[in-house]
Amino acid sequence: MPGPLDGIIVLDMTRALAGPHATMMLGDLGARVIKIEQPGTGDESRHWGPPFAGPDSTYFLSCNRNKESVTCDLATQEGKDLIRRLVARCDVLVENFRPGVLDRLGFSGRQLHELNPRLVICSITGFGHDGPEGARPGYDQIVQGEAGLMSVTGMDQAHPVKAGLSVADVLAGVHAALGVVAALHERTATGLGRVVRTSLLASVVGAHAFQGTRWTVAREVPVATGNHHPSITPYGAFRCADGMLQVAVANEGQWRRFAPVVGIDPADRRFAENQLRVARRDELIAEIEQALARGSRAHWLALLAQAGVPAGSIRAIDEVYEWDQTRSQGLLISVDHPVLGRIELPGPALRFDGAAPRDHAAPPVLGQHDAAVRGWLDEQPPAPAGG
Repeated sequence: MPGPLDGIIVLDMTRALAGPHATMMLGDLGARVIKIEQPGTGDESRHWGPPFAGPDSTYFLSCNRNKESVTCDLATQEGKDLIRRLVARCDVLVENFRPGVLDRLGFSGRQLHELNPRLVICSITGFGHDGPEGARPGYDQIVQGEAGLMSVTGMDQAHPVKAGLSVADVLAGVHAALGVVAALHERTATGLGRVVRTSLLASVVGAHAFQGTRWTVAREVPVATGNHHPSITPYGAFRCADGMLQVAVANEGQWRRFAPVVGIDPADRRFAENQLRVARRDELIAEIEQALARGSRAHWLALLAQAGVPAGSIRAIDEVYEWDQTRSQGLLISVDHPVLGRIELPGPALRFDGAAPRDHAAPPVLGQHDAAVRGWLDEQPPAPAGG
């Protein structure tokens, strides 16, 4: 089934994760995505393993579905000519080179818009395309540290911890895809494409939310508080007889329903308001866990559900993909890979009412579409002057 971006052609000049995640999202929405890769080696993430599956890493498989792979050496005149032909036919170009690299190759924003004035150009960098440190290379964990994420993750401020997912990369990819869609919408009115920029730094700082305003407004420096929320209590992970569960008591009504479940008087003057509970968090956690130690996780989750208190398990990744709820949301898809056969991949996060689930294409092997894309270009009528 065609998606909302059916008819849009994306030239994907990205590698690793942030850029490929952005273009994968555009492909999920129905765009045709043509991925440019270096002959012989391809996207560097093809080699980021173990684990590997066939010729490529599972890392590469995670962020390159619904794409066509075309090899192109940008250091050669032939490669540059191929990019010019593609630019003239595409609606969007996404790149995550370090600032200035494309300019030196002869593909500055001005030059690209001379080839195609309607082209939307999306540039993803590590720390921004300008500013005193704009030229720095940006990798996910480096930016997690520089952008403050690690300082609020972990059991305490003496032991900063990175997030277990590549959140800087993925957030940058989501912001890039959003910016592209907005610029395409603007183009319907102006007839012209524009340059859209985001970075890993901007995406993490943009996700600070309440942790950011704790400093900008209240001048309070946030620190890591482990598995418990710094501003709401009880809100976090708690030990019970056979493992851990999570509880989120986000308002006073939920507190009044939760407290009796664990044998606490909700009107107890020590804990009667959230501000008091936050101030005596350790004391409250100890009382809650003393109660939870008397029963199993399943026992307490059933009681909390009956009381209308948000609670849940802490699942391993394999459990997530075997969970009926995950599968019911289309978050696991099957694709036919040219080497691996039928495989399952994490699926897209968006659904559209009234639209049938689409068939997805497997991540391509290196150069899989060399002949097809070049043949398609040969069949096109001459591009109009100026795009």
